[in-house]
Amino acid sequence: MEASVDSEDVCRDAEEGEKMQHTCKMSTSEYKLSVAPEMCILEYSRKEWKGNTPVAKRMRKGYEAVAQKFSSIRQIRGDNYCALRATLFQALSQATQLPRWMQSEDFPVLPENLLSKYDWIKQWQLKQKPSRKTGEISDEIKEYLLLLRKKWKSISDIKCPVEKQEACDALFTNEEEEYSLYEALKFLMLNTAIELYNDEKNGRRVPIFSWLLFARDTSSNPHQLMHNHLNQIGHSGGLEQVEMFLLAYTLQYTIQVYRLYKCSTDEFITFYPSDPEEDWPVVTLITEDDRHYNVPVRTH
Repeated sequence: MEASVDSEDVCRDAEEGEKMQHTCKMSTSEYKLSVAPEMCILEYSRKEWKGNTPVAKRMRKGYEAVAQKFSSIRQIRGDNYCALRATLFQALSQATQLPRWMQSEDFPVLPENLLSKYDWIKQWQLKQKPSRKTGEISDEIKEYLLLLRKKWKSISDIKCPVEKQEACDALFTNEEEEYSLYEALKFLMLNTAIELYNDEKNGRRVPIFSWLLFARDTSSNPHQLMHNHLNQIGHSGGLEQVEMFLLAYTLQYTIQVYRLYKCSTDEFITFYPSDPEEDWPVVTLITEDDRHYNVPVRTH
């Protein structure tokens, strides 16, 4: 379930090592757009992978496979939010209704309810700001959750595909709103993790990824998960493989990922979760290294 690494993945030449490093570390100063305009997938592949090394050939072959279904690619800003950004962008771009779980009356009061049970949540780090008092954290996260619901509903209500895409593009050029949405997603992931942890402790059936999530030395319980992982997303780290499962399970979306460095293997197309519910919508991402994600668009 987690990415395996073979010798070819590790032994990349200097040119491609620099390329991977550049892709993963593009900063906001180098790349202004959160989601770049469309570009032909095959043209992008030729531009990014010009060499004749085994890795370059594998990447081009992977892009050719993706191009059988999608004609274009949109590059996602390469910071530590890219997995959240790519997933949310794709979900909103095709949204036609508000998810059921977001319609719940308890949705806005989720931070207040969780903080009343788990005092350690007041250690939540809001966009690299110092810890606040419990009430202030609750109020601010509530604002983020309401903003997420408002934006999701307004975009899903747009019937015209062109207008829907324009509204989605506009949202991802508003830095303040965009990063507030990521805080909402991270908090929702924490809520899901707490539910899964409690279910497992109470003998209920949980997905396999939940065992893996809490089998790590750094996240043996939800408190550690928050402190060592969720608080770091967007700052010192991105989403790890098992956290992609958590994101998918939280949104109740199937995340389909073309993992280009796994081209010609059984892991080339990976689904998070691996056994999704049939009625979950599907979003599709592309990754070259399981760290940075771009989005394919325009199906044939």
